[in-house]
Amino acid sequence: MRLDRFVCKSTDLIRPDAIALINNGRVVVNGEVIINEATQVHENNCIMLEGQRLTPRPSRYIMVHKPLDTICSNVDEGYLSLFHLINIERAFDLHIVGRLDTDTTGLVLVTDDGRWSYNIITPKKQCKKVYRVGLRDPVSSDTALLFQLGLQLQGEKSMTLPAELEVISPKEVLLTITEGRFHQVKRMFAAVGNRVVSLHRQSIGEINLDIELGQWRHLTPDEIMYYK
Repeated sequence: MRLDRFVCKSTDLIRPDAIALINNGRVVVNGEVIINEATQVHENNCIMLEGQRLTPRPSRYIMVHKPLDTICSNVDEGYLSLFHLINIERAFDLHIVGRLDTDTTGLVLVTDDGRWSYNIITPKKQCKKVYRVGLRDPVSSDTALLFQLGLQLQGEKSMTLPAELEVISPKEVLLTITEGRFHQVKRMFAAVGNRVVSLHRQSIGEINLDIELGQWRHLTPDEIMYYK
């Protein structure tokens, strides 16, 4: 993780204060003064702040059922940050694993374990995300095949990876994708002449949303271990 994040995770400092201490040469990593806050460090490194060895707090892993008109950001930007929903200390020290748009509901994972979140979002892991999609028009009979073969999205050089489509009703489907391109679900349906009118994420890999709208909970040990 970044050195400034490590310092914050090991103390009560907020990020600007941690960065100032690092830039002023007050932090030593394995016997060497480091002044770049973005330096990558490991929890096994010997990291000292003003002569005291730092020990990070245990990582936290949380599920949130995101409502409409909240933003997946650590700051309020026109809409309230999702982190206002999480009633724990220093919730804003966490980061989001796979963002959702303001007009999208559903499963969001948050943590302060960078390696864990990387194992979810890296394309190498092919982590499946399942979305319930409401459509403006009835789904065409060839849409499932087109999604399985891959689509050329506007402005993209590579085709989308194979996606699975399950029709629930003429205007409602379940879509499973393994990528996280910008506005991917909306752009996929736009590419076949349809339009998404509602979007809800039900699951990420083996973790399924099982709490009410606007609620949150800690992940179970089994859920955490899926991506360790």
